[in-house]
Amino acid sequence: MRIEEFDRMPDDEARRALHGVCAAPRWAEKVAAGRPYGSAGALQDAAGAALDVDDLDAAMAGHPRIGDRSATGRSGAEQAGVAGSDAGTLAALEAGNADYERRFGHVYLVCAAGRGAEDLLVTLHERLHNDPATERVVALAELAAINRLRLAGMVEEDR
Repeated sequence: MRIEEFDRMPDDEARRALHGVCAAPRWAEKVAAGRPYGSAGALQDAAGAALDVDDLDAAMAGHPRIGDRSATGRSGAEQAGVAGSDAGTLAALEAGNADYERRFGHVYLVCAAGRGAEDLLVTLHERLHNDPATERVVALAELAAINRLRLAGMVEEDR
């Protein structure tokens, strides 16, 4: 859709569209309330500024595990680089996800678009060395990257 369409949407429709980008209700409410933006760039800037560490838990609840074969929609498309991986790599991702969740209490959130399973597995193992506070900062940066990609897919770039 064009930014003008997004800017004119009824509030509940805009929040629903944004909730499809990020499962954090507070973020979607804040971004929707900031309309009109007038440009895709202004929407991206506002969406980035609206994202807060308090949004992480709600956002992560809306993300499947990396390597989850049941991932569909945007998540499935973003994890396409994992789909063709060998059974050993997928098993290692599954084990890594379990280790990560035991350590941090939430899913391994990473911007997976364009990345293969081996790369994501290396990143997962590196992040297991983070302390919980550092990992929340890293996860927030990954969420911001995911949101940027998804917003770019939702609203056409300015011409």
